[in-house]
Amino acid sequence: MGWTNELYAVYELACNDPKSGLLPVSHSTANAQIEVTLDEHGHFKGANPIEKENAVTIIPVTEDSGARSSGICPMPFADKLVYIAGDYPKFAEGKRADNANYFHAYMEQLDTWRQSPDTHKAVSAVFTYLQGMTLMQDLVNSGVLQTDPETGKLLPKVKIAGIAQEDAFVRFQVQYDDLSQETRTWMDQSLYDSFIRWGSSQMGNERLCYATGEILPATYKHPSKVRNAGDKAKLISSNDESGFTYRGRFSGKEEALSVSYDFSQKMHNALKWLITKQGQSCGSLTLVTWASSLAALPKEQIEDEWDEEESYDSLPLYKEKLRQHLLGYGTNYPTSAKVMLLGLDAATTGRLSIALYDELQASDFLRNLEDWHENSAWMRYDGKRKKTCIRSFSLFDIIRAAYGSEQNGRLECDDKLYREQILRLLPCVMNGKPVPYDLVQTLYHRASNPLAYEQTYNHRLVIETACGMYRAFRKGETPMGYDEKETDRSYLYGCLLAIADKAESDTYEDTDKSKRVTNARRYWANFAQRPCQTWQTIEERLRPYLDRHKYRVQVEKWMQEIMEKFTPESFADNSRLEPMYLLGYHHFTAYMYGAKKEDA
Repeated sequence: MGWTNELYAVYELACNDPKSGLLPVSHSTANAQIEVTLDEHGHFKGANPIEKENAVTIIPVTEDSGARSSGICPMPFADKLVYIAGDYPKFAEGKRADNANYFHAYMEQLDTWRQSPDTHKAVSAVFTYLQGMTLMQDLVNSGVLQTDPETGKLLPKVKIAGIAQEDAFVRFQVQYDDLSQETRTWMDQSLYDSFIRWGSSQMGNERLCYATGEILPATYKHPSKVRNAGDKAKLISSNDESGFTYRGRFSGKEEALSVSYDFSQKMHNALKWLITKQGQSCGSLTLVTWASSLAALPKEQIEDEWDEEESYDSLPLYKEKLRQHLLGYGTNYPTSAKVMLLGLDAATTGRLSIALYDELQASDFLRNLEDWHENSAWMRYDGKRKKTCIRSFSLFDIIRAAYGSEQNGRLECDDKLYREQILRLLPCVMNGKPVPYDLVQTLYHRASNPLAYEQTYNHRLVIETACGMYRAFRKGETPMGYDEKETDRSYLYGCLLAIADKAESDTYEDTDKSKRVTNARRYWANFAQRPCQTWQTIEERLRPYLDRHKYRVQVEKWMQEIMEKFTPESFADNSRLEPMYLLGYHHFTAYMYGAKKEDA
């Protein structure tokens, strides 16, 4: 149970900071659509709908209500109209129009809290007001709810922040005589403490907690809403009480697992807090990374954190900046600090699974992260800044380049594919595992088919990504720029392809460059499969363009220099090129743009 213990430790560490935003024990969140304002004595003062961006509300929950999915199970304080509105039947229709059982259960529970030694002024105010059974009428009079003039019932098609009126969730604001007291009940620490004390007094069922080894009140109803306020999936569930009950291994849920309520609450609340603070969603997959010391972690795509004006046009500069950047994070970690990576996925709406969990020393994590960014860095064109600089790749960029299709001029993938590939690539970043060679091959095939892309910049992105991943596969041993001493057959053929592509393109009018396709690109796919045979065709069709090229002498000189590096056998070899040819193409293209030209 390493991940649960680590999350429990996060809670114990973070709860000491009142500004952390960590949920208190026995509390959860809900999206509220209506806010009702009362005074301390339970008099209605007003109401208003809540915008979606302000909807998340911290609410107290009991063991039962925190896990409710069906049946009658009221929240202790803030809840839906069907639970708290005594006059609900006058305005609602349908199977829950008669809400007497809902309302009675809510008021009975609230009254128990009100009469306890741990009560709070807000509890008394809400109870006093709701006893009058005028909530629905007050909301109608305030213009928050809309009704049919003829029937007096709620208009079925009207919604509040995307939720049907009859299903709206209500939170309370209480105006106290003491003006210094917090009026927003969902932000009131004194109300949190009041409910925690009262809730603890209602707990029983003490058993051995498998996580802490202590005898504590146990729970078998664990929280949902782990990934967001609308999430129904749970990490821990014990409702296998019919059919293949516990697969014959245990006679009951008590034998299968026993976790204390306190441990479950703290572990789940810490996870919710981390996801809200630094989680990342990839379709159904949610990823969160944290350090045991709670020190800040560098983002996976480090360049996003650097100054937008900064760029690095040489690998040594890039490596030094990367080292300094990560060193700054490393100074915040104790020697024993660990870094955890947790991936959550929901196969169904009710179950969360641990798709990925890993933990390693913070020093190893930073070293692996540095190696990843250093080994996968490539000379890339930055369209926003209109300049070339050395950068590594985000995992999303890699996946889009390898598997994406053009949609509205951009490469995009579906969520399921993101999820699958993220799980494959994260160990390469976190643990230093090799880049999957099938990914390199996929990028190779995609880059070898330029006609599959309507936008040339998308093909350029695929080429850059293919080069970066091939360099990462070779642990950074591939040079960043054109290597005059390189005699690899694939590399040299890539250089020839670059010369033919640019030489022909140079002769086009500026208005034609985005529309016309060079012969090098037209025959590119064949060239990658049968280079010697296809080069003859490309070279033959290039001649008319060379005859009118401004720098014909320079172009022919480059071609001759490359041809001289071939052996007769390597040039005549017509077998498929290796991914190295893409590096040759990219290297020599950059080399030509930076070279001094000689007139024809």
